[in-house]
Amino acid sequence: MSVRGESNLKTRLLVLRHGQSEWNALGRWQGQADIALTPEGIEQARQAAKKIGKFDLIAASSLQRARHTAEIIAEKHGVNDLIIDDRLKESFIGPWEGLTYEEIESGWPGYLESFKQPPDFESNQNVVNRMTAAFVDIAAKCRGGQALIISHSGVIRTIRRELKVVDAKLDNLGGCWFDVLPDGQISAGRIISVIGQLNSSESL
Repeated sequence: MSVRGESNLKTRLLVLRHGQSEWNALGRWQGQADIALTPEGIEQARQAAKKIGKFDLIAASSLQRARHTAEIIAEKHGVNDLIIDDRLKESFIGPWEGLTYEEIESGWPGYLESFKQPPDFESNQNVVNRMTAAFVDIAAKCRGGQALIISHSGVIRTIRRELKVVDAKLDNLGGCWFDVLPDGQISAGRIISVIGQLNSSESL
């Protein structure tokens, strides 16, 4: 529960990747392409909704794979005022959109392993700036409480790398905790997998 009137409290954000999309199933990089969930992705969201506890608010990227995931969870928890925020979208990936890992490696050898990007790829700094601004604004709506955010693997991993914490591949409905202080400082916490290895007795 949010504590009102307390300006020195941190706010916790659980930021998760969406359920499986049609291009996830095909192994294709999506970026900001607006790809729908698969039936499996819908079921993943339903399973996550059963495991996730109560949050003060739920927010999501405007891309349908994240928005639909959030809508399923919100409906399960009786949340009607879902926040949709364009700043939570995946990175713009230019010529890599729709390609498989093998196709990217063939066209841009060594780029993926060294985190290099083609010229018209969205910069890491831009991703960090917009994600940070979204986190701060969302945290301000439930100061001292907890918010659930459904976003995308690439942007979550980018902000974690910027914060100098361990980077890791994120499963669908995987993600991590972030703490937001009233002055806008953000720190990244542990990685979790809601429908994977998460212990069912562990509180979210």
